[in-house]
This record gives sequence, C-alpha cells and structure tokens, in this order.
Amino acid sequence: MALPQPLDDNPCRPRHFRPPPTCAPVVGDERAAAIIELCRSRLVLAAALFALIFAVLALRLVDVVLLPGSTAETPVARARSIGLPPPLRADLLDRDGRLLATTLESPSLYADPRQILDPRAATRAITSVLPQLDPGAIYAKLTSGKSFVWIRRHLTPHQEYEINRLGVPGLQFLPEERRVYPYGDLAAQVVGFSGIDNNGLEGIERSLNKQIRDSRGPIRLSLDARVQFVLRQELQNVIDTFSAKGAAGIVMNVHTGEVIAMVSLPDFDPNHPTMTDPNLPPQEEKEEKDRTFNRITLGDYEMGSVMKIFNTAIVLNSGVATMTSEFDASHNIRVGRFTISDYHGKHRWLSVPEIFMYSSNIGSAREALAVGADAQRTYLKRFGLLSPAPIQLDAVARPRFPNPWRPVNVMTIAFGHGISVSPLNVITAGSAIVNGGILHPATLLQLPAGAEPAGRRVISAKTSDEMRQLLRLVVEYGTARFARGSGYLIGGKTGTAEKNKHGRYELKKLVSDFFAAFPINDPQYAIFTLVDEPHGTKASDGYATAGWTVVPATKRIVDRIAPILGVAPVAATPAIVAELMPKSLQGKKIEAY
Repeated sequence: MALPQPLDDNPCRPRHFRPPPTCAPVVGDERAAAIIELCRSRLVLAAALFALIFAVLALRLVDVVLLPGSTAETPVARARSIGLPPPLRADLLDRDGRLLATTLESPSLYADPRQILDPRAATRAITSVLPQLDPGAIYAKLTSGKSFVWIRRHLTPHQEYEINRLGVPGLQFLPEERRVYPYGDLAAQVVGFSGIDNNGLEGIERSLNKQIRDSRGPIRLSLDARVQFVLRQELQNVIDTFSAKGAAGIVMNVHTGEVIAMVSLPDFDPNHPTMTDPNLPPQEEKEEKDRTFNRITLGDYEMGSVMKIFNTAIVLNSGVATMTSEFDASHNIRVGRFTISDYHGKHRWLSVPEIFMYSSNIGSAREALAVGADAQRTYLKRFGLLSPAPIQLDAVARPRFPNPWRPVNVMTIAFGHGISVSPLNVITAGSAIVNGGILHPATLLQLPAGAEPAGRRVISAKTSDEMRQLLRLVVEYGTARFARGSGYLIGGKTGTAEKNKHGRYELKKLVSDFFAAFPINDPQYAIFTLVDEPHGTKASDGYATAGWTVVPATKRIVDRIAPILGVAPVAATPAIVAELMPKSLQGKKIEAY
C-alpha cells in the first residue's frame, strides 16, 4: 500500500507519519530580533520586581508576627489613628513584687450611625445591656449622621459578650486598656490613678507618666504593701476613736530614704476615683471630693513641739550647749503682746535633757536665742526644712516661714510655731537626726541592691547619738510614755499645736503629731504620724494631744511592722537614759502631753 504524499515540498512542515528534520529558527530581520530581546528583558525585570515584592511581604510578615513592637495596621493601630494613646503602661509593684497597678484589656464600644438601621430599636437594645446610659443621649448619637460616636468606654468581658449577642449592625469595638489597682485604696495617695485615656492624673501614675509608658518592664516602688496595710488600719482607728477630720503617716528607712509606707486619710479607691456618695450633705461632699489631697506631701502644718528635735540638735551641734548645760525656765517670756509659757512649767532652771523631756517652750526659746537667728536659719535650711522635700510626686508643699526673721520668730520657731512644714519634711530631716547625721532625700522607688544612697552630712555622729538618747528619754519619762514596752525600743518626740487660720490660732482645732524611730539604740526606721482635729474621749480624760492619740497608735504600728521588717525585740533599755534623767525625778511619772 502506498504512503500518502506530502501536501508540499517544504521540508520544515510537520509530517504525520515521520519525524520532522532538524531546522533552524526562522528570523525575519534584525528588528524582529530586537523586539524579542526587549520582551525577554521585560519578563526578567517583571520577575525580579515580583520577587522583591514577595521578599518585602515576607519580611513584613516576620516583623508583624515574630518581632516585638510591631506597628502593623491592627485594631490597636486603628485606635491610635483616631487619637487614642499608645497601649500598655508598666506594672507598678511594691518592693516584694506585689502588684499595685496593672493594665488589662478593656474594649470600648462605638457606633457608625450611618449603618444603624433602626436607631430607636438600637437604643433600646444598648440600654438593656448598659442601663446606666442615658437613652436620650444614645439616641441623639445614633441619629447624628456621623461616622464615629462613642457609646461606652472600657466594657467588662460580660458587657462585651452581651453587646455582641444583640447583633445590631453598626456597633463595633475598639481594643483599649484599663488601669486596674488590685489593692484598691491601700496605696491610693502614692500610686494615684490614670484617666480614661490612659494618662496618669494623680500620684506616681502622673509624676512618672512617661517612664511608666516607656518602661519595658515593671517598676518597683519602695512601698511594702504589708506595712502600708498596718499603717492605714491603725490611722483609721485613730480617726474613729477620736472623731478626727483626718490622719496621715509615713514610714521611712533612715539609712536610704526609701518610703516603706505612706498613708493619708481620708483616701479614695483609684479604680473609681470620681465616685462620691450622692446622699452626702454639701460640706461632706466637698470633703469627699478632696480625698486625693495627700497630707504627707502637700499638707503643711505648724508641728508644735516636734520641732524641738531640730532646735535641740542645733544647740548641741553648734557647740552653744552640751547635755549638762542649763537654761532659765523659771518665768514666762513676754515679747510685746505675746507670752511664751510652759504647759506644765517647772519654774526653775532646766538642763538640756529636761527641756527636751518636759517639752519646755521657755527653755527651747532660751536655747534658740543663744544660737541666734542666722545659725538657726542656716541649720533649718541644711535640714531641708525651708524648701519643698524632694520626692517622685508632683504635689509637694513649700514650707512657710517668716521674712524677715525677727527675734520673736527665733523663739517661736524653736517650739514649732511660726513655721509650717510638711510631714515629709519632718521625717526626712528627723531620719538624719537619728541615723548618724546623714540627710538622705526621700524616694518612692526601690533602690537597686547594693546601690549607695545619696546623702550629705548635716550634723555630727556625736550629736546624732546624743539626740537618740534624748528621744528615748521622752519615751521613758516624758510625754510619749505610751510608746514604752513590748521589746521594741522606740524613741520619739510629741507635738501638739493649734491650727493657724489666717494668722489666728483656733484653740479647739488641734494637730497632734509624733516623730519616732526604732530601734532607738540602732535606728533602722522612722515613723511620723499626725491626726487632724481629734476630739478627746472619756478614756483619754478629754485630752486630744499627741500623747493620747498618735503615740499609742505608733506603738501598735511598731509592734506589728517590726517583725515584718526583720527588726528583733531587745530586753534591755539603754543605760544612758538613766544617766541623763535627773536622780531626783527618776521613777516619777510625767503627765502625757
């Protein structure tokens, strides 16, 4: 059988029944070749461009998924684009790692009114889940025609779930964060609080706002939550017992300046800082709103006889007197229309220890006159009592003192009148008096282990030792006898002063305060307690002075916090106290003052 014949004689045409011969490509001319080469170059360039794009996408994916600090367009980024602050604030911890402030996810509800199909039905649905919202205000928002309106910030997980169940078109959530304070009001005056937009408004939250935002780890405060609890509880007990307007207290490490506890009452719950009782009368409502006022840092008071600590230290350190020197306290001192007298006058010459133990105003004034105005002012400035006490809080009181500094001021300042300072000023300076003479600035941040605290010498070690003896003398025989006993050696000085309002003293409105250090033979911690406008009780024989109010409270505080702080009790009383006490008065009881 014959094979079919080819259709033509072209040797390059495909054959159905035999393989084609090898043929060279047919190229028309050089122009066609250039076009083919251009197409090839474009294909290579396009392939390289796509490879680059995919490489960039891959790197971006790694950045978003694996690397910290991603700035991908997420709901959080969207929240930022409408003006919300960056997320995350560092946790605040106490010195042992207890959580004082943290941040939790708390979504916020918003609406796009243009997507709301039935504003009335949507309003009813929303208020069924959030009954605290005003239906009229919600309806006005849903009919505003805007593209974005807030409905409610910071929902709970349950509220978010219930809103989702409604299935209302146009309701959306933005991821936000809410600052939470697990201990509530325990350290409210120190920690403070943040606003709805996550900016610090009070306390450490405000003063360290940038540091809290920028920190990659938690921030440790110097506070001890256990000591804070004890201090707050005992001060509240003083308020309740003596029907006082308020109270304040601070515990400080005398060798570092670290604040272990700081309380000002009344206080507030930082989780709900603006909540007040709607049933309060106007005056009490005003006081309720003033609960953010920190008496320790922002309050300034005439401290009364507590200032004799510094007056006596000045006398001894300047060399004007020694422990055996005597001053005439036989008669009152008259200056113009003013009379300086003693509460329980001895009407005789008194030694320096007796002046301090009996809290003699006359003797203290005589000591100050011997020192002189210039030296007195120089030392008070050295102690930091003429300037705001440095600490990591914005609201700090500026001391008030006379200008010019006249002789009558020299005398009154010696026993705590005519000069107003904050409790923070007192405990910072007082710690220097008992710790060997080194003034350490107060700090609310825990010092790193092994760090050398900043400090400067303000009195000699010898003067500091003599002052410790005098402070113990006051507890053993003087106006702070209710701080004796229990094995924890306390030394301290009481003060009671009438409140000064517009230059006039209000006799029935007292501020009673007490500076103490323990153990006084080797001080580790100082305590300052203050009660504002206490009222005497039957148990106190009608007295509302420091010896009856804050001195017993301080003893209870020391008894409770000393074991927490690792301070061991001792059995013996320093022998030097008996040597300082006049033999004719040893064993006699001195009335609390």
